[in-house]
Amino acid sequence: MPTPNKTWSAIPGRRRSATADRPLTQLRTAITAFFALDGFVFAGWVVRIPAIKERTGASEGALGLALLGVSAGAVATMVMTGRLCRRFGSHPTTVAAAVLLSLGVALPPLTGSALALGLVLLVFGAGFGGLNVAMNSAAVDLIAALRRPVMPGFHAAFSLGGMAGAALGGLIAGRLAPTPHLALLAAVGLLVTAVAGRALLRLPVPEPAPVSASASASASASASASASASVEESAAPAGRTPEDPARGAARRLVAVFGLIALCTAYGEGAMADWGALHLDQDLDASPGVAAAGYSVFALMMAVGRLSGTALLERLGQTRTLVAGGATAAAGMLLGSLAPTVWLALLGFAVTGLGLANLFPVAIARAGALTGPSGVAAASTVGYGGMLLGPPAIGFLADGLSLPIALTTVALLAAVAAAVAYGTRGAGRAGGDPA
Repeated sequence: MPTPNKTWSAIPGRRRSATADRPLTQLRTAITAFFALDGFVFAGWVVRIPAIKERTGASEGALGLALLGVSAGAVATMVMTGRLCRRFGSHPTTVAAAVLLSLGVALPPLTGSALALGLVLLVFGAGFGGLNVAMNSAAVDLIAALRRPVMPGFHAAFSLGGMAGAALGGLIAGRLAPTPHLALLAAVGLLVTAVAGRALLRLPVPEPAPVSASASASASASASASASASVEESAAPAGRTPEDPARGAARRLVAVFGLIALCTAYGEGAMADWGALHLDQDLDASPGVAAAGYSVFALMMAVGRLSGTALLERLGQTRTLVAGGATAAAGMLLGSLAPTVWLALLGFAVTGLGLANLFPVAIARAGALTGPSGVAAASTVGYGGMLLGPPAIGFLADGLSLPIALTTVALLAAVAAAVAYGTRGAGRAGGDPA
């Protein structure tokens, strides 16, 4: 049995046995549990925001500023988490971030002012951002060992966990005050972290599976090119340290994949904050139907992610990204400009299906290029889309109209598809076709 300080890998030329695959299966289960926990805890907090607002007596403006604490804490922590993963490993960092997230969710109802709420949400946001980078980094390592594009499955667990957290919160919100409810979430989070974290800390980081002979030849050629570049660099004039071209190209690709993640997160943030209002205000939907708008969107995102691995294996990464972006663009045009509620709901569903795999594939490709730092960089850029989306749409809605403002989601989805097509063949990971 491997020790925590070693890695495992398949033996070239031999078929792996069920016993050899068992650690990978256990690791996949543990990482999936953390993705589900992340969505569950975050959604549980979101459904109690109205009650927290009432408890603190904050105005809408003050609450909006306080809620920025989550985003600020997450963004500030994401880049640092990449460094922590490189130094201590993604597995211990995942467990530590999950503990911080679980403890942080219990703090908001203990505050009595908007200022205090904003400060504790910095802690909660730090746990949320740290966990997102660390568990995605662990997932990228596992994908390299499995040589299967299973990242959408992890993000499906996040979506399903979020739906469960929101459903549970909706059921008990009228019966349980925010303090015991969020304390219960903290206890569940710590319990799941203890169980899944024990497996995660016991299992080593898997070694990438052996590649084919052609890929090995390509890697050898790349290594030779890098060696030549090193010789040229050593001959450069003193005081100059030319950047490794391959490393510079990888960083540029990470930024590109971060842009795809940003376009996706922009749409998710817009749907969460403005979808129900569009149905209610512009199409005269009942409160129940308006609330169902985001539920339909989220459900189809989960469905799309559950089928994402099969889709990637059949179509490849680039076709999946291009098809997803084009589908989301068409869906959001329908959802924002449809004259009836039911057509708008259909558009929201198609949008969720189209956006489902863009973010996980972009993060996986960034991580395959530069490891935890790539995950951190792409996640930070992507999360910026969730920050940018709601205020940008609000500004455009004031100047134009909400339906027209929501078409920017379609525009950015189309941009993601175009960018994905433009980077076809670049940053291939996990043995997937481009």
